[in-house]
Amino acid sequence: MLTTILSFIVVLGILVFFHELGHYLVARRNGIEVEEFGMGYPPRLVKLFTYDGTVFTLNALPFGGFARMKGEDAGDMSPGSFNAASRGGRAATLLAGPAMNALIAILLFAASFMAGFPAMVAHPQITSVEPGSAAARAGLEPNDIVLEIGGQPALVSAIPNLPFTVLHRNEAPVDADPTSLVVSRGNELMTLPLDEPMSIKDLLRGADYTTVLGTQITAVEPDSPADASGIQPGDLVYAVDDAVVGESNPLNVLIKARAGSEVNLTVLRDGGWLTIPITPRADPPPGQGAMGVQIGPQTTLATLSPLRALWEGVTSTFQYVWLVLQLPVMLIMGSISPSEAQLSGPVGIAQMVGGAVSATRDTGLWYPILRLSAILSAALAITNLLPLPALDGGRLMFIAIETVRGRRVDPEREGLVHMIGFMVLLGLLALVTVQDIRRAPQAIDWLSILGQ
Repeated sequence: MLTTILSFIVVLGILVFFHELGHYLVARRNGIEVEEFGMGYPPRLVKLFTYDGTVFTLNALPFGGFARMKGEDAGDMSPGSFNAASRGGRAATLLAGPAMNALIAILLFAASFMAGFPAMVAHPQITSVEPGSAAARAGLEPNDIVLEIGGQPALVSAIPNLPFTVLHRNEAPVDADPTSLVVSRGNELMTLPLDEPMSIKDLLRGADYTTVLGTQITAVEPDSPADASGIQPGDLVYAVDDAVVGESNPLNVLIKARAGSEVNLTVLRDGGWLTIPITPRADPPPGQGAMGVQIGPQTTLATLSPLRALWEGVTSTFQYVWLVLQLPVMLIMGSISPSEAQLSGPVGIAQMVGGAVSATRDTGLWYPILRLSAILSAALAITNLLPLPALDGGRLMFIAIETVRGRRVDPEREGLVHMIGFMVLLGLLALVTVQDIRRAPQAIDWLSILGQ
């Protein structure tokens, strides 16, 4: 419990601190006086120092911070006040906080890719071989599936054009031949010799391939069709009937299209092929799926170069933002249930942060806490841009109204609206907190995600 509380205070405090730092820096650049920059919320514990007219303080409630600008919630139009600044200056100051959180999210996502992340991997199935290449010298042929090289699984990135470096891999068996290559050809396993020890990357130069066996069974529901058919956790799924499972043919889509009819599932188990007949349910119990299995990608711990990690940080941030923006549509369309889109308040977030910190401590990998912190920072950016009174988005909405009508709303009336909005938000926060306490603790299975 203590770890959860302290972790929550530190993580949220850092994210809110940078949010307010964004406001502070841009406000000063636009001639707006910042009267106080507080770390934590009042009551004040101690005045730390004064810099360029701003009092920096340490406060009793350690849940973030604030940058109090002159006349922000009053009708003060005197020089240096927030209301006296230009429309562009006020808008830039308001946008700076969410922008800072978006930047922090990008950097945290990037750090998670550099520290070691679960990269989705698969086995290469050869489509063509260039004469004279290492693959040709090894005897590889079209349709061969490369399973092992030098006693290690032959794994490549399941995401096109995502070059990574494997973080660590189990040692090959003592009796493993470093110049051996195990492939599946015509549903039979065979061993091919290599000229010299090499990596899978070196072997595949001069060969084209697709990725297969990237989907694995992670759990089987008792008394389900999968249980009755003998499907086991760890099975790697190759095909449903004659349709090869892959990025363009996800397993769940192929199964859903064949619900109610018997299909043959081709899987790789312990280095051997099995064909398993199964009849997916057309109307399965809630949460079980047609076959009664949980599936996930085959993964390995890997790292990205700094530049590639930064790019993936940018794309991950925008993907998360886009997902959040899609939630209302997904709820209306019934793609997700209200319980799946449940809001989390401080208690729920604290539980998630505590779980991530525990996973980082247990595994020695920084991925869980970096990834979750990145998501929370992106969430802060989106939340603060909502057009609700008291939030940055609500204040921006008044600036937009000012732009359209050609004159501003009376600052005192605007301040009253924000005060009422703040009280409503506090009430909503209290309601969400009560729900967090009543429902089961939220947890992310970081160990499974990391393959531990």
